[in-house]
Amino acid sequence: MTYPNTQLFIEGQWQDAADGRSLAVHNPATGQEIGRVAHASKPDLDKALAAAQKGFETWRDLVPAERAKIMRKAAGFMRERAGAIGQVLTQEQGKPLVEAKGEAMAAADIIEWFADEGMRVYGRIVPSRTNLAIRQMVLKDPVGVVAAFTPWNFPINQVVRKVGAALAAGCSMIVKAPEETPAAPAALVQAFADAGLPPGVLNLVYGNPAEISSYLIPHPIVRKITFTGSTPVGKQLAAMAGQHMKRVTMELGGHAPVIVCEDADVALAVKAAGAAKFRNAGQVCISPTRFLVHESVRDQFAEALASHAKALKVGDGLAEGTQMGPLANPRRLTAMSEFTKDAVERGAKVLVGGERIGSTGNFFTPTVLADVPLESKIFNEEPFGPVAAIRTFTQLDEAIKEANRLAYGLAGYAFTKSLKNADIIARRVEVGMLWMNMPALPSAEMPFGGIKDSGYGSEGGPEALEAYLNARAVNVMNA
Repeated sequence: MTYPNTQLFIEGQWQDAADGRSLAVHNPATGQEIGRVAHASKPDLDKALAAAQKGFETWRDLVPAERAKIMRKAAGFMRERAGAIGQVLTQEQGKPLVEAKGEAMAAADIIEWFADEGMRVYGRIVPSRTNLAIRQMVLKDPVGVVAAFTPWNFPINQVVRKVGAALAAGCSMIVKAPEETPAAPAALVQAFADAGLPPGVLNLVYGNPAEISSYLIPHPIVRKITFTGSTPVGKQLAAMAGQHMKRVTMELGGHAPVIVCEDADVALAVKAAGAAKFRNAGQVCISPTRFLVHESVRDQFAEALASHAKALKVGDGLAEGTQMGPLANPRRLTAMSEFTKDAVERGAKVLVGGERIGSTGNFFTPTVLADVPLESKIFNEEPFGPVAAIRTFTQLDEAIKEANRLAYGLAGYAFTKSLKNADIIARRVEVGMLWMNMPALPSAEMPFGGIKDSGYGSEGGPEALEAYLNARAVNVMNA
């Protein structure tokens, strides 16, 4: 399938940048340029801002049932086009085709859930303390124009969570999607356009991330910011938003602990955590990274995880049978080599992997490290790649202490057959999302987000809509 060039989408129209600039898009499996993406400048952003304000004034006044109808139609287009969208997504991002198609299909589920949830945005009537003639109402209105900033690792998923909640609440949006993976989010926007979304309600731009964020966030038209990305960048954007009293949702970095208790089903733990670890070549914010394994099952678990990693077929995501694709860019290759080298120099053992594959594309072997020292880089910084690091523990309290040691608090995993252990872990592990005895299965109806330095706010569940609504108190005295 031919890879498309990507334009900006402003006021319901695809268009080149005002000054004609564009950026190259590369296939991470080959390193070759496969297309171009338009590079927005301030005139483009001004046009998008004006369109978004106009779109908001139209969209907020549609009844929720009408908004839901358009959203459900867009979801249908995503399902119909999942195969073609998956091909494009794999070319620009690298993940196996089955994962890329799955991301497009999951987007349809998310859109539909938010479409229905938008029908359940309720205010309330509150009895007056002093006079029955006073009608006290709580109204929930859309906050306004939203600026969204999204990453390259899930170029559809991370956009659709924001778009779904914002549109369901009645907001309009400007999405600054990733320049590395522009065509997949463009396909999502096209689905909404084809579904009849009014012009200006959803706008899409690309360009210099720092320039775009520093222009959109302070702008008076923008009333809400939502960002998915690294913790350092998230802190900068949150600080900027705070200076202008803009509401913010932040889904930031993670360094997910995996606690494997002595009574765990080791085969289940390896299957579930192993699949999650190497999904999308480990480039997942909720990827399991710090494996804390009870000493009594350490050897069994480590050997099984190493066997799982060794058996994975690594290659071009479009090739038949590929289970793990390339890393997104050469920088990730360098990072994986540095993480591995640092751990080995401090005493860790490489059970499998630890090196680049070939010289073409950004391929790195699925890697398992054992006996990793606590002071090693990989146990303190998010690796964001296909490297699993294992340490042992003797008491559950020790594992929980390590799980909570870092400032990250996005996701966590645990495996145990003990109800007591499960209860302790559920209450004491400080993460926004916790999966026990199962792989990560995020869903639209559940909260999605972290605590501590992993951000605040939710991109799932009814909680996600609240971030896009103003609750207003209205009191009326009957004359």
